[in-house]
Amino acid sequence: MANETLSVAPVARPGTRGNQRPPRPTFDQMNLSPGKRVRLTRMMYEHGPGGGLLLILPIDHGLEHGPGDFFRNAAAEDPEYEFRLALEGGFSAIALHVGLAEKYHARYAGRVPLLLKINGKTSIPSDAQAFSPLTATVEDAVRLGADAVGYTLYVGSPAQDRDIAQAMAVRRDCDRYGMPLVVWAYPRGEAIAKKGGKESPFAVEYAARVAQEIGADVVKVNYPLPSDKDKESPKPYDTLSLTPEDAFRRVVRAAGRTLVLVSGGEEMPEGAMMEKVRDSLDSGATGIIFGRNVWQRPYEEALSIARRTHKLFQEYADASG
Repeated sequence: MANETLSVAPVARPGTRGNQRPPRPTFDQMNLSPGKRVRLTRMMYEHGPGGGLLLILPIDHGLEHGPGDFFRNAAAEDPEYEFRLALEGGFSAIALHVGLAEKYHARYAGRVPLLLKINGKTSIPSDAQAFSPLTATVEDAVRLGADAVGYTLYVGSPAQDRDIAQAMAVRRDCDRYGMPLVVWAYPRGEAIAKKGGKESPFAVEYAARVAQEIGADVVKVNYPLPSDKDKESPKPYDTLSLTPEDAFRRVVRAAGRTLVLVSGGEEMPEGAMMEKVRDSLDSGATGIIFGRNVWQRPYEEALSIARRTHKLFQEYADASG
Protein backbone atom coordinates (compact mmCIF):
# COMPACT_ATOMS: atom_id res chain seq x y z
CA MET A 1 0.00 0.00 0.00
CA ALA A 2 1.04 3.61 -0.60
CA ASN A 3 1.53 4.57 3.01
CA GLU A 4 3.57 1.45 3.72
CA THR A 5 5.95 2.34 0.91
CA LEU A 6 6.48 5.76 2.45
CA SER A 7 7.43 4.30 5.81
CA VAL A 8 10.56 2.43 4.75
CA ALA A 9 13.65 2.39 6.95
CA PRO A 10 16.88 4.04 5.76
CA VAL A 11 18.52 2.13 2.93
CA ALA A 12 21.79 2.37 1.06
CA ARG A 13 21.61 4.31 -2.16
CA PRO A 14 21.67 2.27 -5.38
CA GLY A 15 25.07 3.29 -6.66
CA THR A 16 28.62 3.59 -5.48
CA ARG A 17 28.48 5.69 -2.32
CA GLY A 18 26.25 3.59 -0.11
CA ASN A 19 25.09 6.58 1.93
CA GLN A 20 22.26 6.02 4.39
CA ARG A 21 19.09 7.76 3.28
CA PRO A 22 16.94 9.35 5.99
CA PRO A 23 13.42 7.84 6.10
CA ARG A 24 10.64 9.98 4.65
CA PRO A 25 7.54 10.73 6.75
CA THR A 26 4.53 8.49 6.26
CA PHE A 27 1.02 9.73 5.52
CA ASP A 28 0.05 8.65 9.05
CA GLN A 29 2.93 10.60 10.58
CA MET A 30 1.90 13.64 8.54
CA ASN A 31 -1.64 13.31 9.97
CA LEU A 32 -3.14 13.82 6.51
CA SER A 33 -6.88 14.11 5.97
CA PRO A 34 -8.55 11.66 3.53
CA GLY A 35 -8.73 14.33 0.81
CA LYS A 36 -5.02 15.11 1.06
CA ARG A 37 -4.15 11.40 1.09
CA VAL A 38 -6.16 10.78 -2.08
CA ARG A 39 -4.59 13.69 -3.95
CA LEU A 40 -1.02 12.95 -2.85
CA THR A 41 -1.50 9.27 -3.68
CA ARG A 42 -2.56 10.19 -7.22
CA MET A 43 0.57 12.24 -7.75
CA MET A 44 3.01 10.00 -5.90
CA TYR A 45 1.80 6.56 -6.97
CA GLU A 46 -0.54 6.77 -9.96
CA HIS A 47 1.31 9.35 -12.09
CA GLY A 48 4.93 10.14 -12.70
CA PRO A 49 7.73 7.83 -11.52
CA GLY A 50 5.53 6.35 -8.76
CA GLY A 51 7.03 4.61 -5.77
CA GLY A 52 6.19 7.48 -3.44
CA LEU A 53 8.37 9.99 -5.32
CA LEU A 54 7.46 13.21 -7.12
CA LEU A 55 8.71 14.70 -10.38
CA ILE A 56 7.05 18.07 -10.97
CA LEU A 57 7.20 20.21 -14.12
CA PRO A 58 6.75 23.92 -13.25
CA ILE A 59 5.82 26.61 -15.77
CA ASP A 60 5.23 29.57 -13.47
CA HIS A 61 8.25 31.35 -14.95
CA GLY A 62 6.33 33.63 -17.31
CA LEU A 63 4.98 35.52 -14.31
CA GLU A 64 7.93 35.08 -11.98
CA HIS A 65 10.77 35.75 -14.45
CA GLY A 66 9.16 37.15 -17.60
CA PRO A 67 9.06 36.01 -21.24
CA GLY A 68 12.86 36.08 -21.44
CA ASP A 69 13.01 32.57 -19.99
CA PHE A 70 11.50 31.25 -23.23
CA PHE A 71 14.09 32.81 -25.55
CA ARG A 72 16.31 29.71 -25.40
CA ASN A 73 13.48 27.57 -26.73
CA ALA A 74 10.74 29.61 -28.37
CA ALA A 75 8.48 26.55 -28.69
CA ALA A 76 8.22 26.40 -24.89
CA GLU A 77 6.41 29.74 -24.76
CA ASP A 78 3.28 27.83 -25.77
CA PRO A 79 2.07 25.96 -22.66
CA GLU A 80 0.98 23.10 -24.91
CA TYR A 81 4.70 22.28 -25.14
CA GLU A 82 4.96 21.73 -21.38
CA PHE A 83 1.63 19.92 -21.09
CA ARG A 84 2.61 17.49 -23.82
CA LEU A 85 6.01 17.04 -22.15
CA ALA A 86 4.38 16.47 -18.75
CA LEU A 87 2.14 13.79 -20.29
CA GLU A 88 4.68 11.99 -22.48
CA GLY A 89 7.53 12.47 -20.01
CA GLY A 90 5.52 10.97 -17.16
CA PHE A 91 5.60 13.85 -14.68
CA SER A 92 3.72 13.60 -11.39
CA ALA A 93 2.14 17.02 -11.95
CA ILE A 94 2.48 20.30 -13.79
CA ALA A 95 2.69 23.51 -11.71
CA LEU A 96 1.31 26.76 -13.12
CA HIS A 97 -0.87 29.80 -12.48
CA VAL A 98 -4.62 30.05 -12.84
CA GLY A 99 -4.74 31.70 -16.28
CA LEU A 100 -2.75 28.92 -17.91
CA ALA A 101 -4.69 26.28 -15.99
CA GLU A 102 -8.02 27.66 -17.21
CA LYS A 103 -6.90 27.92 -20.83
CA TYR A 104 -4.85 24.75 -21.27
CA HIS A 105 -5.53 22.14 -18.59
CA ALA A 106 -8.97 20.88 -19.68
CA ARG A 107 -7.51 18.81 -22.52
CA TYR A 108 -5.14 17.07 -20.08
CA ALA A 109 -7.41 16.83 -17.04
CA GLY A 110 -7.23 13.36 -15.53
CA ARG A 111 -4.02 12.60 -17.42
CA VAL A 112 -1.68 15.28 -16.01
CA PRO A 113 -2.25 16.21 -12.34
CA LEU A 114 -2.45 19.94 -11.70
CA LEU A 115 -0.51 21.78 -8.98
CA LEU A 116 -2.08 25.24 -9.00
CA LYS A 117 0.18 28.12 -7.93
CA ILE A 118 -2.06 30.64 -6.23
CA ASN A 119 0.34 33.50 -5.55
CA GLY A 120 3.17 35.13 -7.45
CA LYS A 121 5.02 38.31 -8.39
CA THR A 122 7.06 39.68 -11.26
CA SER A 123 10.85 40.01 -11.20
CA ILE A 124 10.72 43.72 -12.07
CA PRO A 125 11.11 45.19 -8.55
CA SER A 126 13.98 44.04 -6.35
CA ASP A 127 13.59 41.25 -3.82
CA ALA A 128 14.45 43.60 -0.96
CA GLN A 129 10.84 43.43 0.30
CA ALA A 130 9.69 40.38 -1.60
CA PHE A 131 6.01 39.47 -1.33
CA SER A 132 3.76 37.43 -3.63
CA PRO A 133 0.08 38.44 -3.56
CA LEU A 134 -2.65 35.94 -4.32
CA THR A 135 -3.50 35.32 -7.96
CA ALA A 136 -6.08 32.60 -7.27
CA THR A 137 -7.78 30.73 -4.43
CA VAL A 138 -7.98 27.20 -3.10
CA GLU A 139 -11.56 27.17 -4.41
CA ASP A 140 -10.14 27.80 -7.90
CA ALA A 141 -7.90 24.77 -7.41
CA VAL A 142 -10.88 22.60 -6.48
CA ARG A 143 -12.90 23.93 -9.44
CA LEU A 144 -10.06 23.14 -11.84
CA GLY A 145 -9.55 19.62 -10.48
CA ALA A 146 -6.12 20.32 -8.99
CA ASP A 147 -4.34 17.76 -6.83
CA ALA A 148 -2.34 20.34 -4.87
CA VAL A 149 -1.93 24.06 -4.24
CA GLY A 150 1.39 25.88 -4.46
CA TYR A 151 2.25 28.93 -2.35
CA THR A 152 5.48 30.98 -2.40
CA LEU A 153 6.66 32.19 1.02
CA TYR A 154 9.62 34.58 1.23
CA VAL A 155 11.28 33.78 4.54
CA GLY A 156 13.16 36.73 6.00
CA SER A 157 11.63 39.40 3.79
CA PRO A 158 10.51 42.59 5.57
CA ALA A 159 7.05 41.72 4.20
CA GLN A 160 6.97 38.32 5.91
CA ASP A 161 4.28 39.45 8.39
CA ARG A 162 1.79 39.88 5.51
CA ASP A 163 3.16 36.78 3.85
CA ILE A 164 2.72 34.49 6.86
CA ALA A 165 -0.78 35.86 7.51
CA GLN A 166 -1.75 35.25 3.87
CA ALA A 167 -0.24 31.75 4.02
CA MET A 168 -2.29 31.05 7.14
CA ALA A 169 -5.53 31.79 5.27
CA VAL A 170 -4.43 29.57 2.37
CA ARG A 171 -3.50 26.73 4.74
CA ARG A 172 -6.88 26.99 6.44
CA ASP A 173 -8.66 26.68 3.07
CA CYS A 174 -6.44 23.75 2.07
CA ASP A 175 -7.41 21.96 5.27
CA ARG A 176 -11.09 22.69 4.63
CA TYR A 177 -11.01 21.29 1.09
CA GLY A 178 -8.55 18.43 1.64
CA MET A 179 -5.98 20.03 -0.69
CA PRO A 180 -2.24 19.38 -0.14
CA LEU A 181 -0.27 22.58 0.41
CA VAL A 182 3.12 22.82 -1.32
CA VAL A 183 5.16 25.78 -0.05
CA TRP A 184 7.91 27.29 -2.18
CA ALA A 185 10.07 28.35 0.82
CA TYR A 186 12.53 30.94 -0.47
CA PRO A 187 14.79 33.03 1.78
CA ARG A 188 14.81 36.63 0.54
CA GLY A 189 15.61 40.17 1.63
CA GLU A 190 18.51 42.29 2.88
CA ALA A 191 18.67 40.53 6.24
CA ILE A 192 19.13 37.16 4.53
CA ALA A 193 21.82 38.61 2.25
CA LYS A 194 23.73 39.78 5.34
CA LYS A 195 23.51 36.34 6.97
CA GLY A 196 25.26 34.24 4.34
CA GLY A 197 22.82 34.62 1.44
CA LYS A 198 19.66 32.94 0.19
CA GLU A 199 21.35 29.61 -0.66
CA SER A 200 23.36 29.30 2.56
CA PRO A 201 22.74 26.27 4.78
CA PHE A 202 21.39 28.61 7.49
CA ALA A 203 18.85 30.25 5.16
CA VAL A 204 17.60 27.09 3.44
CA GLU A 205 17.37 25.11 6.68
CA TYR A 206 15.47 27.96 8.36
CA ALA A 207 13.08 28.19 5.40
CA ALA A 208 12.34 24.45 5.59
CA ARG A 209 11.62 24.70 9.30
CA VAL A 210 9.31 27.67 8.77
CA ALA A 211 7.37 25.75 6.11
CA GLN A 212 6.80 22.88 8.55
CA GLU A 213 5.80 25.27 11.34
CA ILE A 214 3.17 27.09 9.25
CA GLY A 215 1.54 23.82 8.12
CA ALA A 216 2.99 22.90 4.72
CA ASP A 217 2.47 19.32 3.57
CA VAL A 218 5.31 19.60 1.06
CA VAL A 219 8.12 22.16 0.93
CA LYS A 220 10.13 23.13 -2.12
CA VAL A 221 13.65 24.41 -1.38
CA ASN A 222 16.84 25.18 -3.23
CA TYR A 223 19.76 22.86 -2.61
CA PRO A 224 22.03 24.64 -0.07
CA LEU A 225 25.43 25.73 -1.31
CA PRO A 226 27.99 26.12 1.48
CA SER A 227 30.55 28.83 0.77
CA ASP A 228 32.98 31.22 2.44
CA LYS A 229 30.02 33.56 3.00
CA ASP A 230 28.66 31.09 5.56
CA LYS A 231 31.00 32.80 8.05
CA GLU A 232 28.52 35.68 7.94
CA SER A 233 25.71 33.36 9.10
CA PRO A 234 24.43 33.48 12.69
CA LYS A 235 25.93 31.20 15.32
CA PRO A 236 26.43 28.27 15.27
CA TYR A 237 26.22 28.13 11.46
CA ASP A 238 29.26 30.38 11.13
CA THR A 239 31.42 27.64 12.68
CA LEU A 240 30.03 24.66 10.80
CA SER A 241 31.97 22.98 8.03
CA LEU A 242 29.38 21.20 5.91
CA THR A 243 29.42 19.43 2.59
CA PRO A 244 26.39 20.21 0.38
CA GLU A 245 25.06 16.72 1.18
CA ASP A 246 25.43 17.26 4.94
CA ALA A 247 23.76 20.66 4.64
CA PHE A 248 20.82 19.21 2.76
CA ARG A 249 20.33 16.40 5.28
CA ARG A 250 19.98 19.14 7.89
CA VAL A 251 17.33 20.76 5.68
CA VAL A 252 15.39 17.48 5.50
CA ARG A 253 15.56 17.14 9.29
CA ALA A 254 14.36 20.73 9.69
CA ALA A 255 11.36 19.96 7.46
CA GLY A 256 10.45 17.11 9.84
CA ARG A 257 7.13 15.57 8.81
CA THR A 258 6.88 17.73 5.71
CA LEU A 259 7.90 16.16 2.39
CA VAL A 260 10.84 17.90 0.69
CA LEU A 261 11.19 18.78 -3.01
CA VAL A 262 14.36 20.21 -4.53
CA SER A 263 14.31 23.00 -7.09
CA GLY A 264 16.08 22.26 -10.36
CA GLY A 265 17.16 25.88 -10.82
CA GLU A 266 18.84 27.26 -13.91
CA GLU A 267 19.84 25.02 -16.80
CA MET A 268 22.86 22.81 -16.15
CA PRO A 269 24.55 19.95 -18.01
CA GLU A 270 22.58 16.72 -18.02
CA GLY A 271 25.21 14.88 -15.99
CA ALA A 272 25.06 17.53 -13.27
CA MET A 273 21.27 17.27 -13.26
CA MET A 274 21.37 13.54 -12.62
CA GLU A 275 23.94 14.00 -9.86
CA LYS A 276 21.65 16.57 -8.23
CA VAL A 277 18.80 14.06 -8.36
CA ARG A 278 20.98 11.37 -6.77
CA ASP A 279 22.28 13.67 -4.04
CA SER A 280 18.77 14.92 -3.26
CA LEU A 281 17.23 11.45 -3.01
CA ASP A 282 20.25 10.24 -1.03
CA SER A 283 19.58 12.92 1.54
CA GLY A 284 15.87 12.23 1.99
CA ALA A 285 14.13 14.36 -0.65
CA THR A 286 10.78 13.11 -1.92
CA GLY A 287 11.37 14.50 -5.40
CA ILE A 288 12.52 17.16 -7.81
CA ILE A 289 10.91 20.12 -9.56
CA PHE A 290 12.58 20.40 -12.97
CA GLY A 291 11.45 23.38 -15.07
CA ARG A 292 13.96 25.33 -17.13
CA ASN A 293 16.38 22.40 -16.99
CA VAL A 294 13.85 20.48 -19.07
CA TRP A 295 11.67 22.75 -21.21
CA GLN A 296 14.44 25.14 -22.27
CA ARG A 297 15.78 22.23 -24.33
CA PRO A 298 14.52 20.84 -27.67
CA TYR A 299 11.57 18.51 -27.14
CA GLU A 300 13.27 15.17 -27.79
CA GLU A 301 16.19 16.12 -25.56
CA ALA A 302 13.78 17.22 -22.81
CA LEU A 303 11.85 13.97 -23.14
CA SER A 304 15.07 11.96 -22.92
CA ILE A 305 16.02 13.74 -19.67
CA ALA A 306 12.59 13.02 -18.20
CA ARG A 307 12.94 9.34 -19.05
CA ARG A 308 16.45 9.16 -17.64
CA THR A 309 15.21 10.77 -14.44
CA HIS A 310 12.41 8.20 -14.30
CA LYS A 311 14.94 5.37 -14.40
CA LEU A 312 16.93 6.92 -11.58
CA PHE A 313 13.78 7.39 -9.49
CA GLN A 314 12.86 3.78 -10.12
CA GLU A 315 16.16 2.61 -8.65
CA TYR A 316 15.20 4.31 -5.39
CA ALA A 317 11.64 3.07 -5.47
CA ASP A 318 12.89 -0.50 -6.00
CA ALA A 319 15.44 -0.17 -3.21
CA SER A 320 12.75 1.13 -0.85
CA GLY A 321 10.10 -1.42 -1.74
